[in-house]
Amino acid sequence: MDLTGTSALVTGGSGGLGRLVCSALAGAGARVAVGYLEGRDRAERVCDDIAGQGGRAIAVRLDQGNQASIDEAVGTVVGSFGGLDVLVNNAAMAKAVPFPDLDALSTELWDRTMAINLRGPWLVSRAAAPHLKASGRGRIVNVSAMAGMKPMGASIAQSVVKAGVIQLTRCLAVAMAPDVTVNCVAPGMMEGTELTKGIPDAFVDGFRSQSVLGRTTSLDDVAAQVVQFCRADSVTGQTLVVDGGVFFH
Repeated sequence: MDLTGTSALVTGGSGGLGRLVCSALAGAGARVAVGYLEGRDRAERVCDDIAGQGGRAIAVRLDQGNQASIDEAVGTVVGSFGGLDVLVNNAAMAKAVPFPDLDALSTELWDRTMAINLRGPWLVSRAAAPHLKASGRGRIVNVSAMAGMKPMGASIAQSVVKAGVIQLTRCLAVAMAPDVTVNCVAPGMMEGTELTKGIPDAFVDGFRSQSVLGRTTSLDDVAAQVVQFCRADSVTGQTLVVDGGVFFH
């Protein structure tokens, strides 16, 4: 699919990966709604960068833990762009809790992780679904993680919820066919994101040592794969791991 003239909503669009996804979609010709929860100034900077490259973007506040906020955000995008063709479910949260420390993973943290990282993408997808179907070229790309395919990551809750995003992708691909394709990227460790701030150097070095390419995951590569899934006409229900070769090492 040619993305020229399409309209896209990227949740978590002002973060480390989100801003690159927004830029990549704009570079491919899409008009982009930069979703944010906090830090409107960061979202507006993403919009300014896109405008500086000749594209069009708007900042849209979206709390994916709140149905009213989701409905309002989707309505704003449709009203501003005249429709919605692409949804990228990128927004997420994580708090580090070592796997063996079961007591430290509180019920509250478990529920919040599930609500933001899995219930949120479901609610946003459901709200966007009528518009994506009506466009005739609807696309959803979910952002999971390598932790959704192996018992690893910031916590047991994060690993479980990212696995859920992969299964949500498959289920939505069935539910929304043939009008909308639904795919997923599963990145490894991405330096330069909010979720990876504060990770010890030793842990990062350990990831590199497990990668057959000897590197962490490129944010640009993940963003490019999001765009590729949007361009593809006959790919749906798929999850692609982007991790520098850790998964099969």
